Amino acid sequence: MKNRLKVLFSLLLITATQSWAQNTLQQKLSTAFNRLQADEQCRYGTVSLTVLDAKTGEPVFTGNPNVGMAPGSTLKTVTTITAFNLLGKDFSYQTPFGYNGTVTADGTLNGDIIICGNGDPTLGSWRWETTTQNHVLNTFVTALKKAGIKKINGRIIGDDGAYGTQSIPDGWIWQDLGTYYGAGANALCWHENQFDITLKTGPVGTPVKVSGTSPTIPYLTFKSELTNGAAGTGDNAYPYLPAGLTNIMYLRGTYAIDQTKKLVSAAYPDPAFDVAYRLLDTLKRLGISVSGLPESTLSLAGKGQPTPTMTTTLTTLTSPGLSQIVYWTNRKSLNLYAEELLKAIAAKTGGKEVTTPNGITILQNFWKARGIDVNSMDMIDGCGLSPEDRITTMTVATIMQSARKEAWYPDFFESLPVYNDMHMKSGSIHNVQCYTGYQTHAGRELVFSIMVNNYNGPGKNIREKMFRVLDELK
Repeated sequence: MKNRLKVLFSLLLITATQSWAQNTLQQKLSTAFNRLQADEQCRYGTVSLTVLDAKTGEPVFTGNPNVGMAPGSTLKTVTTITAFNLLGKDFSYQTPFGYNGTVTADGTLNGDIIICGNGDPTLGSWRWETTTQNHVLNTFVTALKKAGIKKINGRIIGDDGAYGTQSIPDGWIWQDLGTYYGAGANALCWHENQFDITLKTGPVGTPVKVSGTSPTIPYLTFKSELTNGAAGTGDNAYPYLPAGLTNIMYLRGTYAIDQTKKLVSAAYPDPAFDVAYRLLDTLKRLGISVSGLPESTLSLAGKGQPTPTMTTTLTTLTSPGLSQIVYWTNRKSLNLYAEELLKAIAAKTGGKEVTTPNGITILQNFWKARGIDVNSMDMIDGCGLSPEDRITTMTVATIMQSARKEAWYPDFFESLPVYNDMHMKSGSIHNVQCYTGYQTHAGRELVFSIMVNNYNGPGKNIREKMFRVLDELK
């Protein structure tokens, strides 16, 4: 009897202790949240915070949890968790390489070499040894030599047609489209669809000159309308994509004279053309003649010509697995990777066009079947770059909490960067700052989502104030 009473007393004590700890945490979070909400930087803004028990989903604290907010790049957690669920952690992209036409006995191909894109954002990426530009080009060359092809009476074509003609989601702003982070999600990607423009700076107020590109891009012309900004004003340089089928890329804005990089990273207008161009250049240097010019689905369409169909596959390149792709998607907040995952979700269903809106519909329906109101997630894209994206912190936290029980959760958790000594994904666009992640408090695992929209003043200051709220979870 005494032992039973001891056990009962112990259980009551544990329950009381846990209840006290939760009430104390709620009080601290309430105080911290109210302080942030009343801060001068949030005077015309909106603050939202949701904290859930990571194991049970039980609410620990909520402040404006059902207000639709611009999430910035924290939206990538929704996209990547959905990708794990629908594509599987071992999913990979396949890029066939081959030709149409015939090969003669002397090794002459009478036809075109074709690189057929299927959305792999890692093709030509520097993040893995097996995806680098040199590795990919060498793989192509090896496949041609193995097939006995020594001469090509035809063209090198980058087939970018699998995803239709719209690579950039509606809702992205014009200023972002020429930047590396605003690169379109093409069916055939190359070097993460970006390259560098090197700059030559001078006195404040004078024009900034373009001194070159890496790699060299002879088929584009660069015109700088950039001006040298005062020290401390930062990098406010924006490349602008060529309009229509012109080959002129403008640079506009200001670039501080104390910037050390002396370069801006821009988006390829047509990455499928560039991979065809690089392969042609490689073959010529190796003595394999090619009679035609490099082409892409876009360049052929401009001439009123269709992209020919590959009839013989020489090799197929396989991307790294989904877990590795998600790692870089969240660690480095790669918009291109998130957008390609959204389109891969659309592609897997079949029966529908591979478009951003169709990918969003499938994503929303997946979570609707799991009890989430789709009206709480008004998505324009999969990465959060659009200022029109809206989602609630309750929805983000609920989706984050759902990942906790999955076998692939360790891979997802590892993909989250560390800020303020906490594993969490950040998100920021104009006057928007957000975080979502996991934290253990007094032995209890928690998941949180915090968003501040339309704050004023320096971003550094608002981040520090948000960290003070999140510090209560430690």
